[in-house]
Amino acid sequence: MHKLFWATLTALIAVNLGGEALAAALPFDPADATRAWLATMGPEATERSNRYFEGGYWIEFAGTAVSIAVAGLILVLGWARGVRGWLERTVKWFPLVALGVAFFVNLVSTVLTFPFSYYVGFVREHRFDLSTQTFPEWLGEQAIGAGIGLVIGSIFLAILYLIIRAAKNTWWIWGSAVSVAFAGLLIMVQPVFIEPLFNTYTPMQEGALRDDILAMAQANGVPANDVLVYDRSRQTNSISANVSGLFGTTRIALADTLLERGSPEAVRAVMGHEIGHYVLGHIYSLMIMMTALIIITFAAVHFGFRAITKGERWGVRDISDPAGLPVVLALISAIGLLMTPIQNNITRFHENQADAFGLNLAREPDGFAEAAVLLSEYRKMEPSGLEEWVFYTHPSGWNRVHRAMVWKANEIAAGRLAPSPGGPPAGWRPDFVVMREGEPAAPSTTSPEPSPAAASD
Repeated sequence: MHKLFWATLTALIAVNLGGEALAAALPFDPADATRAWLATMGPEATERSNRYFEGGYWIEFAGTAVSIAVAGLILVLGWARGVRGWLERTVKWFPLVALGVAFFVNLVSTVLTFPFSYYVGFVREHRFDLSTQTFPEWLGEQAIGAGIGLVIGSIFLAILYLIIRAAKNTWWIWGSAVSVAFAGLLIMVQPVFIEPLFNTYTPMQEGALRDDILAMAQANGVPANDVLVYDRSRQTNSISANVSGLFGTTRIALADTLLERGSPEAVRAVMGHEIGHYVLGHIYSLMIMMTALIIITFAAVHFGFRAITKGERWGVRDISDPAGLPVVLALISAIGLLMTPIQNNITRFHENQADAFGLNLAREPDGFAEAAVLLSEYRKMEPSGLEEWVFYTHPSGWNRVHRAMVWKANEIAAGRLAPSPGGPPAGWRPDFVVMREGEPAAPSTTSPEPSPAAASD
C-alpha cells in the first residue's frame, strides 16, 4: 500500500512540475493578455456595458411580472370566459372555439404589454445607442412580429387544447412532443419565410474572406454554396452571424455590421463558431434538452392549474377549457422564470462547445478576442461566477477572451502558430469607444487583406 501511495505522490508531483514547466514555456501570460484586451474598452465603456446588462436582470423579472399581471387581469375580468361562451354559442366547433380564445388572449396581451415592450425595445435601446431605428420603423417591425406571433401562437395553442381535451391527465407528455415538432418546423421555415420579412439577404461579395468562410463550411459538411449578408444595421449596431435552417433550408448568413465593424480575422472567428453549432448538431441536442424542460413545465402547469382553479373558480371548468388559458400562460411565465438558470446553462454549454470548435477551425484567437470585446457593447465582460451561471446564455467576455489567449499561447508554444505577442494589436480599441471619443479609427487588423467594408456591398 505504501508503495502505491508514494508512486501516486510522485506522479502528482511530476504532473505539477510538468504543468509549471509548460506554463513557464508559454510565450506570454494568457491572464495578462486577457486584461490587455479588456483594458481597450476603458472605464466609461465598461461601466456603460455593465449598466445595460445588469438592467436586463431586472427587466427579466419585470417582464414576467407584467405577463402574469396581464393574464390575471384577463382572467379576473372574465374576458376569456366571455369570448369562450360567445364562440360556443356561435361557431360551436371546439377547435374554432380554442383558436378564437387563443387569438383573443394573445391579441389583448400584446396590446396591454405594448408600453413595456416600447420601453424595453425602443426607449432603452436608444438610450444606450444600440438601436438604429426610428419609431415608425420599430413599430412596423413590431406589428409584423406581433402578427406572426398571433397566427402561429394561436394555431399552436388550439392544437395544444385539442391534445389536452383528448389526453386529459397525460396531455403534458403528448403536448411536449408536439411542441418540439412545432419548434422544429419553425426552425426549418424561419430562414425562408420569416427572416426575409425583417431583413434583406444578399450574396456576399466575392473575395478572399468569402472563400475562407465557404472553405471552412464545406470542409466540415455544411451544405452551403454561398454566404449571405443581411442588413442588420437596419435595426441595431451590434454584430451577429448564424448558420440556420434544417432539412434543406440551411444557410450561412452574417450581419453587415460584422463586416463593417470587425476585422477579417474577427469575421472568420465568428463564422467558425457558427459553423461549429451546425457541425456539432446543436439544433438536435438543444431540442432534446429543451424537451425535458418543456415536459417539466407542462407537468407543473397541469398540477398547478388544478390547485389554482379548484371548484371552477373564475368560471373555468377544467384545464381543457380555453377560458383557463390566462392561468396556463401565467403559470408558464412563472415557471419559465424559475427555470431561467437551467435554460441559460443549457445554452451556454452549447456556446462553449462552439467557441472551442471555432477556435480550432478558424485558428484566429485575436479575431475571436476582438469579437468578444465588440460584443461587450451590450454584454458585461466580467461577471461574478454566480452572475454568469444564472443570467448568461453565452460565456462571459472575459472567459471568451481568456480561452482565446490560452489557445494562442499553447499553439505558439507547440510551434503550430507563428509567434506574436499577447493582447490586442498596438493601438487597437473597440470602434464604439473610438467613435464616442470622436477619434479616427485605429487599424483593426495586421492582416494584408482588404477591409471588411470593401468586401461587402
